[in-house]
Amino acid sequence: MRASVSYFVNLQMNKEQLKTLKSGLPENPGILGKNEFFNSAVLVPLFLSNGECHLLFEKRAASIRQGGEICFPGGEIENFDDSCIEAAIRETEEEVGIQREDIKIIGRMDTLIGPRGITVEPIVAELNIAGIDNCVIDKTEVEKIFSVPIRYFEENEPKVYKVLSRINYKMFNEKGEEESLIPNDSKEKSYTESERKVLAYKVNGEIIWGITARLVYEIVRKMNNNL
Repeated sequence: MRASVSYFVNLQMNKEQLKTLKSGLPENPGILGKNEFFNSAVLVPLFLSNGECHLLFEKRAASIRQGGEICFPGGEIENFDDSCIEAAIRETEEEVGIQREDIKIIGRMDTLIGPRGITVEPIVAELNIAGIDNCVIDKTEVEKIFSVPIRYFEENEPKVYKVLSRINYKMFNEKGEEESLIPNDSKEKSYTESERKVLAYKVNGEIIWGITARLVYEIVRKMNNNL
């Protein structure tokens, strides 16, 4: 009798746990452990110039992280941002000086997960500007801005490079002794390697590569119904 009561109690507990589990599962699954990543948002800014669709880019100031690289306006999604869209608009206002009333959101692209623990939420937008000459950039973050017609990317495929990423499980301490960063009984290699593709465009003496090049490539595909 005791065994049957115990079984009944355990069964009820398991049902309650399953019920709790079910209620805790997201309706729209996202990225597990996303709060441990560097979560960012960028604006993918399109505007018309002389009847032709352009993408706006910025070159990062030499004094900041990844200085000299070409990117879209954007940055970290802060705690005070209501959404990734708000973060992208805020960063664009700060970096490029384009006011939010001149930014019309078209929609969002898929989340991009970078190779170094970063997520990027790309927000596609149309800018209500005649050109970039009147933009007031933040010189502490941006060296310059420039635009490139979409047609250029339609006519010029990116070059594809293969990059080898390595994760090392061991390091040398201050005494010069090798230590394992995580439990690893293997006496073989202390690292794993994986190969990934990196896209790059050469435009007017500048190199657009990595995450930015991937976003450009995807935008061009979608604009030409090549989904």
